[in-house]
Amino acid sequence: MKDKQILARDLLLLLAFAGWALALPHYGSEFVVSMALTCLMYVALSSSWALFCGTSRYLSLATSAFFGIGAYTGALALEQMPWLAAIALGAGNAVVVAVVMGAAVLHLRGTYFAVLTFGMTELIRHAISYFEKQVTGTVGRVLMVVPDRDTIYLTVLGLALLAVLVSILVRRHRFGLALMGIGADEQRAQTLGVNTRLVKIAGFALTAAFAGAVGAAMSVRWTYIDPHTVFNPFIGFQTVLIALIGGAATLWGPLIAAIVFSVLAETLRLQAPQLYLMSLGVLLILSVLYLPGGLASLRGSTFRDWGRDMLGSLRSLFGRQEKKDV
Repeated sequence: MKDKQILARDLLLLLAFAGWALALPHYGSEFVVSMALTCLMYVALSSSWALFCGTSRYLSLATSAFFGIGAYTGALALEQMPWLAAIALGAGNAVVVAVVMGAAVLHLRGTYFAVLTFGMTELIRHAISYFEKQVTGTVGRVLMVVPDRDTIYLTVLGLALLAVLVSILVRRHRFGLALMGIGADEQRAQTLGVNTRLVKIAGFALTAAFAGAVGAAMSVRWTYIDPHTVFNPFIGFQTVLIALIGGAATLWGPLIAAIVFSVLAETLRLQAPQLYLMSLGVLLILSVLYLPGGLASLRGSTFRDWGRDMLGSLRSLFGRQEKKDV
């Protein structure tokens, strides 16, 4: 397939997804719309995370930090400015923090980078908790101005579509090629003239912008927020799991996995939360062992290869057993 044909296909798929998501509130129940909202939230978070981390291979655990910064910004700003301005301010504050954080830790890789981003997330959470206890005398915020359900839904849908659209465009731009070069061989990319430090900080900030905007939009869903809720590490971990299991290096993998996990979450979390967490772990293990490209890499040939490998294993097992019997 030519590049223009692939682009046209991706845009048509995105348009079809947008049409389905727009029609859902008109015929779906409140439960279905709530599940769809969670799904769209993770589509935006995992797609934007994969945009930087999936191509550059930097494992960031700072998503919940940017999400929480956006949520607190939106909660504070919503009473004094319009809805979209509060969303933009949440994204902007997350970008500022991401630039500072990226400048400090993006020279590291692997486990060191992952641990430091997680540690900085916890530092931000505890710093905000301390500030509220010592300065404001309370922990948490009650949101007095809350938009209606359709406004929240359309905003999160717009952010999810924008995250996928930006991923489509960045993958075809020099910036996306630079990120892929960093993921393949950072030193070689640097010798070829890529300003790797600037590219990494820009990619990290782009991821943070979407997480901050989504946090600001989703904060009104709870009407009351506190650091434990919006800086919840589970939001960041689940974003990473969705991207990895769906296929962090692919375009549609995070979207597919976000839908699967949203259905699993709403079906199992309340009735059997342990089973839901076990399902996450099992899917991650199976993906790492047998599907390193994620769910998006599933093809007919994949199942044929699995069947061939299983037959080969069985034959070798029975062959050994026959030799022992002889």
